[in-house]
Amino acid sequence: MMYDVAIVGAGPAGAIFAKTLAERCPDLKLLLIDGQTEEHKKVCGGLLAPDAQEVLAKFGLTLPKDILEDPQIFAVDTVDLVSRQNRCYRRHYLNMNRYAFDKWLLSLVPEHVRFVQGRCLKVRREGDCYILKLKKPFGMCHVQAAAVVGADGASSVVRRSLFGALPYQYVSIQKWYETSAAIPPYSCVFDAKTSDSCAWTIRKGSYAVFGGAYKREGCRQAFEEQKTRFEKRIGQKLGDPVKTEACLLTSPRRFSDFVIGEDQAYLVGEAAGLISASSFEGISSAMRSGKLLAEAFAQGSSHRQIQKLYRKKTLPLRLKLFFKIFKMRILCNPMLRFLIMKSGIQSVRRYETAAK
Repeated sequence: MMYDVAIVGAGPAGAIFAKTLAERCPDLKLLLIDGQTEEHKKVCGGLLAPDAQEVLAKFGLTLPKDILEDPQIFAVDTVDLVSRQNRCYRRHYLNMNRYAFDKWLLSLVPEHVRFVQGRCLKVRREGDCYILKLKKPFGMCHVQAAAVVGADGASSVVRRSLFGALPYQYVSIQKWYETSAAIPPYSCVFDAKTSDSCAWTIRKGSYAVFGGAYKREGCRQAFEEQKTRFEKRIGQKLGDPVKTEACLLTSPRRFSDFVIGEDQAYLVGEAAGLISASSFEGISSAMRSGKLLAEAFAQGSSHRQIQKLYRKKTLPLRLKLFFKIFKMRILCNPMLRFLIMKSGIQSVRRYETAAK
């Protein structure tokens, strides 16, 4: 079968695009390719930021309770291991199971969308269509589509095959610990000695997750060194990990890093570079870009017009994320971060601290 659109990746960007387009243009033949399995899940802290909550609210969606994890989060503890400063800032995140969240979004896609479980290994242009090579559970196959949408994250095969790899990537490493160590429900950790980015701790029920973003060369050594320095800071050991996860994580540095596609190939979410450089929050941008591309498909009469509409519709989002790059440069500058934390601006003073 010749598909009108093949969607590579069934995370928030791919699922929202498929859902919205299938509802608006039910006659289009859509193929949605999902590479996630229980063994190969998206590596993510699993926090739903206010921006993502707003997108769900605009869709009129509410989260099923079985997606949520304990505890829910109302603040982030920010720790600088070099300057030894600690500040608390008010933030509201929904703590959730990311894999369950993705599967829930996928369940909202109309049934007439063709669904395939497998990994896309290669995409090539052939005449007026695209040929996709897929690795399915029981063998290899090829599919053909008039248009292709890359919704496959930082290691996007679509972007790499047609536009070149994302220009700036970290390795995200996080480990899960079954520990009684007294760490906050959510913390952001800076340590200029081991990474020019940030790390994090998140409570997930009886587990504690410690993870961070590191340069590719020596990433595992940097992770272990940073974890040791964090343990010294809190005065407790996290113990032996019960699970280790790792993946590529993109971090845009220039406006040109946001590539939304051309001709009959389109990029959404992190594959397009649409992720916050300051916090690595990408779920809201993934869902927004998926919706905007679906609207462009519904309104455009040709792929040239669709690209023009999509470029125009995503401009506010790309500009917003562009300014996040400057925020990242401020937060990841040790001297500027020291001055901001020292000032205490916008920080929350806890009652226990105030009593002392």
